[in-house]
Amino acid sequence: MKKIKSPYHGFRFPAAVISCAVRWYYRFNRILRDIEELLLERGVSVTYESVRNWCDRFGAQFARRAKAARGAPGSTWHLDELMLKLRGEPYVLWRAVDEHGTELDVLLQKRRNKAAARRFFTKILRSYPVPTKIVTDQLRSYPAAKAEVPELAGVKHVFAKASARVNNRAENSHQSTRRRERQMQGFRYPRRTQVFLSRFGPIRQYFALPRHRMQAAGHREQLKERLSAWYGWAGVQFSLAIQ
Repeated sequence: MKKIKSPYHGFRFPAAVISCAVRWYYRFNRILRDIEELLLERGVSVTYESVRNWCDRFGAQFARRAKAARGAPGSTWHLDELMLKLRGEPYVLWRAVDEHGTELDVLLQKRRNKAAARRFFTKILRSYPVPTKIVTDQLRSYPAAKAEVPELAGVKHVFAKASARVNNRAENSHQSTRRRERQMQGFRYPRRTQVFLSRFGPIRQYFALPRHRMQAAGHREQLKERLSAWYGWAGVQFSLAIQ
């Protein structure tokens, strides 16, 4: 039987170091140069450009694993838009979460019209089953686009007023993006922003456990399990990765 080559084959540093750097970058509110400094403190001399390369190379596979590990999504979609500026140009980040606040998908687009909403609906439906209910704000693009998507014809559509706070699941999910935007001093390129945010959400949420609803011992135990799973995806024993 032909031996399958490790995806980390040919890299100067082992999988333990690479997977740790990728996790730090997507999990915490840190820029690439911060990861470079944290690794140097632990005896690993590497440039931030190498860390960028690791994140570009392995970020997508970790995000897919994190999505697969979280189980089936809820049956209610909460959708909302966030206005971003990329090098002075306005863009719209469309985001969908379920009733538990789990991010389903994001899509960065230039417009906020019916075609953009339809494109976002179509993108989500490629990865998730048809929901039982959709909750949005009163943007007219949503019902117009929903009427043109056959899968959503019989889905209940709830419009949330700004004062009703019905759509807080989606609105609150923008907070981590805003924090990261400030730390990175703004996003710059549409394609890189889309790639980053599509990985950032699943990886961050995989480790962002609801600490306010957990006892300290239980939180540590569950976090250890997720760290062990993360390093397992890279083919590394967790006990070796943290030495």
